[in-house]
Amino acid sequence: MDVRSLISPTVEDEESLQTFFDALIDHVLTIERDVSRLKDVPGDRDVIAELFRAVHNIKGDASLCKVDFGIAIAHPIEGLLSRLRAGEAVFSDLTAEAILLATDRLELATDALLTKRPLDGLRLLPLVQGLEKMSRAMPEGIDAAAAALIESVTGFKAAASAALPKGKSLTSSRKNLQVADDLRFFRAIALQSEARSPMFKGRTNRILRLALETNQAGGKTVDPVQLEAAVYLHDVGMMLLPESVWLKVGRMTDEEKVSLRSHPGYAAGLVQRMDGWEEAARMIAQHHEMPDGGGYPQGVKGDEICDGAKILAIVDAFEAVMLKHIHRGKNRSVLRAIAEINACDNQFAPEWIVPFNSVIRRTIEG
Repeated sequence: MDVRSLISPTVEDEESLQTFFDALIDHVLTIERDVSRLKDVPGDRDVIAELFRAVHNIKGDASLCKVDFGIAIAHPIEGLLSRLRAGEAVFSDLTAEAILLATDRLELATDALLTKRPLDGLRLLPLVQGLEKMSRAMPEGIDAAAAALIESVTGFKAAASAALPKGKSLTSSRKNLQVADDLRFFRAIALQSEARSPMFKGRTNRILRLALETNQAGGKTVDPVQLEAAVYLHDVGMMLLPESVWLKVGRMTDEEKVSLRSHPGYAAGLVQRMDGWEEAARMIAQHHEMPDGGGYPQGVKGDEICDGAKILAIVDAFEAVMLKHIHRGKNRSVLRAIAEINACDNQFAPEWIVPFNSVIRRTIEG
């Protein structure tokens, strides 16, 4: 293992890295599903085999696309799963947490490289070192190695515990796993929507980064998990409209505008029916509302609009203006988008414009 590929990964070919990332999303969904199934039936050899194939495919894709840190992360997981498949060890909740953490860090690291963000906080080196210890540990020592890995990478003790009495509920761990499953699924939907037009490539990641960083700059008053879900699903209602409406480039007719304005209601209606995502549904429902009451679909105003919707409104509009002016070149389109957002004093919440501007300023200067 080349330690440099973990401490300071470099991009040899951005197109290949994007290809790896696109395939990784599908593999991670499979891994999330199989891990969830194995937590209920730990000895299911068929599911373990499917999980092994998904990780093996990630390793193969990483090799083809020259993503060295992807190989370094996938290889020890593959070795561990090979032992599980051979019956040399037993799948446990701690094994599940370690695998999910590893695939999550792999996805975050790839996304960070594509968007030219630092990877320092992901702690890839101790992650891989911990995975290698797990893959080589004696069967009775795998859980201890997994717990040490999780604590060294995250700074927190693992939610699962090898010392739990048999039959004790792992409700919080399962709840966390369900949230992760939901977010992966929501992201997959967003990426499907994004694939409808070449113009939208990378849109989901750009909006997510701006939303989370604006929330952070503003004091993190919005639940970041709910905000992430809202970013993924805020435009899912568009997919229920004719493509001639939501992919239209020119001026819309009055009838098309009425049709378009129904999309927040469709999306929020779907999300609010999912247990635990009511706050995200509210953000989605209100992300086209305005402080002066001139927005849609309900015409609510001021403090009636939740903070998550206010953030989403700004970053979504910024992305739209960027697309409109991208032909001017990246730097000019950014400057034009900033100017337009700041000029619309009745459209966006002023208390969130300042933190948004600070995020954009750091992006430009970086």
